[in-house]
Amino acid sequence: MAREASVERNTKETEIKLKLVLDGRGYSDIETGVGFFDHMLDGFTRHGLFDLCLRVHGDLKVDDHHTVEDTGIVLGTAIREAAGDKKGIRRYGSCILPMDEVLVLCAVDLSGRPYFSWDAEFSSEKIGDLSSEMIREFFYAVSYTAGMNLHIKVLTGGNSHHQAEAMFKSFAKALDQALSFDTRITDVLSTKGSL
Repeated sequence: MAREASVERNTKETEIKLKLVLDGRGYSDIETGVGFFDHMLDGFTRHGLFDLCLRVHGDLKVDDHHTVEDTGIVLGTAIREAAGDKKGIRRYGSCILPMDEVLVLCAVDLSGRPYFSWDAEFSSEKIGDLSSEMIREFFYAVSYTAGMNLHIKVLTGGNSHHQAEAMFKSFAKALDQALSFDTRITDVLSTKGSL
């Protein structure tokens, strides 16, 4: 059975259409109106081997806040829906990823309980046309709507572009690992019997 989800969200601030395939090939077709954000989501898709089609029309005349945060809400919703009952998946995933001088840790638990931990700072206010503070807001929105524990920590800092890229790629690798199947797991990986 295909693990995929299509989600739409329409408000006065954003109109979003997203289709996510968890067991994909790394194909992306992304337009958010924020070029650097598109680049980060493309990296997420490619390195997690997900397929992602995304169209966002947001109130960019105001700023990039609603576009980025609402995309996180929709992506988190799609991850939760596509993961289904989570039977047979590893549940946990982690990745320590280097990007030149930068080293970032990301850990994921698809527990059904949202929790977000962030230990990072950016040296620049903007990366391309993306407000660097919005990267934290994006991951927060993903974690809470997906119902996952998500920890992101910059172990070695450096160039802001490199830090952001390492975050999105390490999140992709950790999430892919957590969503992967293990034939030894016949139900859900929990003493409670449900996630």
